[in-house]
Amino acid sequence: MSSSDKKLKDPIRIVITGAAGQIAYSLIHQICSGDVFGQDQPVILHLLDITPMMTVLQGVVMEIEDTSLPLVKGAIPTDDLETAFKNVDVALFVGAMPRKEGMERKDLLSANVKIFKSQGTALDTYANKNVKVLVVGNPANTNCYILAHYAPSIPRENFTCLTRLDHNRAKGQIASRLKVSPDAVKNVIIWGNHSSTQFPDVRSATVTIHGKETPVYEAVKDDNWLKNDFVSTVQKRGAAVIAARKLSSAMSAAKAICDHMRDWWHGTNENEWVSMGIISDGSYDIEKGLVFSYPIEIKNGKLSIVQDLKMDDWSRELIDKTQKELVEEKNDALKATDPE
Repeated sequence: MSSSDKKLKDPIRIVITGAAGQIAYSLIHQICSGDVFGQDQPVILHLLDITPMMTVLQGVVMEIEDTSLPLVKGAIPTDDLETAFKNVDVALFVGAMPRKEGMERKDLLSANVKIFKSQGTALDTYANKNVKVLVVGNPANTNCYILAHYAPSIPRENFTCLTRLDHNRAKGQIASRLKVSPDAVKNVIIWGNHSSTQFPDVRSATVTIHGKETPVYEAVKDDNWLKNDFVSTVQKRGAAVIAARKLSSAMSAAKAICDHMRDWWHGTNENEWVSMGIISDGSYDIEKGLVFSYPIEIKNGKLSIVQDLKMDDWSRELIDKTQKELVEEKNDALKATDPE
């Protein structure tokens, strides 16, 4: 049967914010080619950016047309929130006030609160009520918290933020250390904030070498490296990329967005988990309502936190540290939504 004979589903509508930016530029082809939602899933893209970027966005739409991909049933460039969010099934919040070299995350908060307040209101008003939401723009956890705060009619479990990039970075560091393919490493965890306080945790992770699955701690045989250099490298990787490229991660971020959404859409493998920022239900003594990265399993589109993982004092200390930062960020953001 040729690909043209396949029975295609009804198109889904996907909004991408910051659609004229560099992450979106790396992301759009992967979505349009069927790599994320499936080879039988047509898509209509709603591409949102600010008014001065509309000419650039027209160029992006020309390129989408020029790829001649059969799954693309439309690409709508817009600077209007109603047009952007109308009836969307998936919302990818890539756009945010950008972080530049030497900039602190807190510098981003007040500008981003305004953006995510207006976009949250539009999401609540116009989107499909079961829209799947992924916030990428930094500070991602807190932007997601604000977005959800202003979109109360959408289920809380439909809000996520991206920590898959950190998850992939952690896998990459272990794979490089052990000279194996990254897909041999599974069940790493990113706890907490997508920031330099995040806790990349490999105590439950395994690696398959010569067909044998082994705990990462046993395979690496260097607890000092795992507790120090490894954690620090993953925590600071985003800043290291900015220092080297003079731009933030784009190719790897786009790949992580696709991984996150593909797993959410199709499910995780049996006995395997991924890292996602979600609205906390209180698991692992994390403040309820905080957007916190957990180990997540996905079945039939439903996200669930992996429970009862062992926790030593060192791990607890790192988890508490990232939680403390997130609580402070959340409180600062809430103050910014209601300035005196």
